[in-house]
Amino acid sequence: MSISTISETTQYLTFKLDEEIFALDVAKVREILEYSSVTKVPQTPEFMRGVINLRGSVVPVIDLRLKFGMTATEQSVNTCIIVTEVAMEGETVLLGALADSVQEVNEMEPAQIEAAPHIGTKLNTDFIKGMGKQDSNFVMILDIDTVFNSGDLEDIRSAG
Repeated sequence: MSISTISETTQYLTFKLDEEIFALDVAKVREILEYSSVTKVPQTPEFMRGVINLRGSVVPVIDLRLKFGMTATEQSVNTCIIVTEVAMEGETVLLGALADSVQEVNEMEPAQIEAAPHIGTKLNTDFIKGMGKQDSNFVMILDIDTVFNSGDLEDIRSAG
């Protein structure tokens, strides 16, 4: 998905990973949970922190910081799990994403969003829909459906 697909004002949930601000389309966010215990699943990738029980459903929890090459999320009073809907092989799957803190919901117009930077051919930035501007900061708008490759999705599906 590219910046050209953002053609109308959209609401985004902003959240922090380390000192960076990221955003998800609120249409993809099911709910935000306080961080609680996560049950580790053996033989899953490091970024896959485990699973939680969400009203009787098993929901995989991933650490976006690890997925993006940062240090692991440290639990604090602000740590939360953003439960998102991810399109996976033609169906919608619930996935929990750890965040250091949730900021707010912002509306952004297409004019406030620039294309994701192209940083050479070896780095894949397809998972970034665009770079939004919020005050004097950039906000990386994620396309949660493309954050994971097919191998990642198979690992997540088998854990859930």
